[in-house]
Amino acid sequence: MPTPPVEPADPVEPTAASPGPDPRRWLALVAVALSVLVISLDMTVLNVALPTLASQLGATTGQQQWIVDSYTVVFAAVMLPAGLIGDRFGRRFTLTLGLALFGLASAVGMPADSPATLIAARAAMGLAGALVMPMSMAVIPGLFPPGEQRRATAILAASLAVGTPLGPLIGGFILQHYWWGAIFVINLPLVAIGITACVVLLPETRNPAAPPIDVPATLLGAGGLAALTYGIIESPERGWADPLVLGTVGGALVALTLLVLRSRRRPAPMLDLSLLADAAFRWSTVAATLVSLVLFGAFFVLPLYFQSVLGADAFGTGLRLMPMMLGLMVAARLSDKLVARSSPRTVIVLGLGLLAAALLIGSRTEVSDGYALAAGWLTLLGVGMGLSLITAQATALLTLPPARAGVGSGLLQTFRQVGGAIGVAVFGSLLANAYRGTLDTGGLAAGAAEQAGRSVVAADAIAAASGDPALAASAHGAYVHGMTVVLLVSGAIAVLSAALVAVRMPAVEPAGPAGPPAPESGPETGPETGPVPATDHG
Repeated sequence: MPTPPVEPADPVEPTAASPGPDPRRWLALVAVALSVLVISLDMTVLNVALPTLASQLGATTGQQQWIVDSYTVVFAAVMLPAGLIGDRFGRRFTLTLGLALFGLASAVGMPADSPATLIAARAAMGLAGALVMPMSMAVIPGLFPPGEQRRATAILAASLAVGTPLGPLIGGFILQHYWWGAIFVINLPLVAIGITACVVLLPETRNPAAPPIDVPATLLGAGGLAALTYGIIESPERGWADPLVLGTVGGALVALTLLVLRSRRRPAPMLDLSLLADAAFRWSTVAATLVSLVLFGAFFVLPLYFQSVLGADAFGTGLRLMPMMLGLMVAARLSDKLVARSSPRTVIVLGLGLLAAALLIGSRTEVSDGYALAAGWLTLLGVGMGLSLITAQATALLTLPPARAGVGSGLLQTFRQVGGAIGVAVFGSLLANAYRGTLDTGGLAAGAAEQAGRSVVAADAIAAASGDPALAASAHGAYVHGMTVVLLVSGAIAVLSAALVAVRMPAVEPAGPAGPPAPESGPETGPETGPVPATDHG
């Protein structure tokens, strides 16, 4: 009788008890949150600079989308192998390596003088960011006892979410006082502080039994995601019947299908679909993905609306997004309390409902409306974003076994970034089609008409050069029409998402993963290896 409890307790209990009373765990969380904030900032810091890039670098609408999407697509494509790298070689090591690479890529991106160079630099930043993001969540089981893990995960999720509206504000301030390349300068001191804090405060955790990197699966995933997004972005210019568009989208679907089939056959796959067998993880991941899809579409259209239609400068555009941050901060403080009083499903559905209401209100915008309407629905958007996204991520990660924290976090973040990339691509295409279909270029030469149809920034430049206020008015009206179409579709998706989660997601709070948290230091990794084979059949 005494023997059975001794076997699990012998390697586990000393390491599981040590993080509880350790006061440095919250300082370590600050270091990890700073790392997440750096990555999160860079996801949106360039959104406010898109009009500047369009004029100074001559970036077309498609190139502007790729400036955003090159980061997101590479970020999503590398996330799964990055999770395995962290599980196998050390999560702190992978986190600090990603930060160092991110700083290097930022330094390379500063002097970019063409859209192609900037897109390449952004892709390199996405690669580095993919090493950071899943590890930031994966270290939680090794730092905190189960009773504190939801709070810690919510703090990290809030840091990630806060960077979304904070990025445009910082980017706008920099653009007002410096050249656009200085946007990347802010990454360097933040990266240096993050690396130092992680090395000093963060314990190392790893799972030596993690499977090796699956190169064919990595190539299938990266190639499939890149081809899918490229095809969607090019469809407005070329049409869906264009052979290149059909070829890239069809090839993407084939590659992603092969990835799924390969993952289902392997005993320890890189794309661990068995994790989705847990209903709480599955539907929390679905909710986080849908929120990302909806939000990335909204973020793509707002900066140009504030700058081109309302006449704000870059910094003023960032300031106008602050109501969203205010709503997000309110939601971050309320989410834990609401979950305790109800359930994660209730809070996620409430958040999605508020997101839908905000977007549908925004879809009623007219050219003559001022900022007051936008401030109101942006505040509501922030509350909905915080309640749905923070709760969904925290709930998903609480279901993961510690030994698979890196892989599971990578899977969650991959789905989120895929949703975001598709959101930018689909809504960008929808905006471009609606804008061109409404713009009146009857009095322009063929070349000027084609140029004006590419973006509202180009139309404003042509109107200013030719002294044609009617063209500017038509461009502004066409852009607002395109924006309201995007917001209407986004709101409808949010409504459907809320209904889907309400019907399918379990109402109960997840009990958390079976077994103890990951060990505090690298050498004591024995407990992590045990659960892996048992859970792979999922």
